[in-house]
Amino acid sequence: MQLDNIDTTILSELTINARASQVELAERVALSSTAIARRQKMLEEEGFIRGYQAVLDLARFGLSTTVLVRVTLESQNENALKSFEAAVINCPSVVRCFLMSGSDDYIVIVMARDIEDFERIHRTELSRLPRVARIQSSFAMREVVNRAVPPVIFGATRRHRSGHGAR
Repeated sequence: MQLDNIDTTILSELTINARASQVELAERVALSSTAIARRQKMLEEEGFIRGYQAVLDLARFGLSTTVLVRVTLESQNENALKSFEAAVINCPSVVRCFLMSGSDDYIVIVMARDIEDFERIHRTELSRLPRVARIQSSFAMREVVNRAVPPVIFGATRRHRSGHGAR
């Protein structure tokens, strides 16, 4: 499926406000709400839209500390990767995990209440992960950008209307 300007506008608007009604989208795109509904359904079926989610303010839940954890495994063989990945999925404090190129095998993003809470997470979750040779942690001091979608996919001239876009 090839996206046109209307499709990218719909997608752009939904990244700003995933709860936008088809009537609101129709006003912004100058199509009928029926046409918007049809296009939005097609974008979902074609996999351009994988889902919708609420973005929670984790600080309101006491999770105000973001920790970037660099993990090096003792081996990079398939079994080591699979066992690490199966285990890290079950860590309740982990919000993201990336398999990396370069010197670190994984970057794990952890949310904690504070440094003491991260010490507990390190002791009870991270240090128990299989096949780990080294763990290095860095604490984020302040979030500068947090968006789920880079605006560049909608064209160089289009800008998000909100202050920090969709997360």
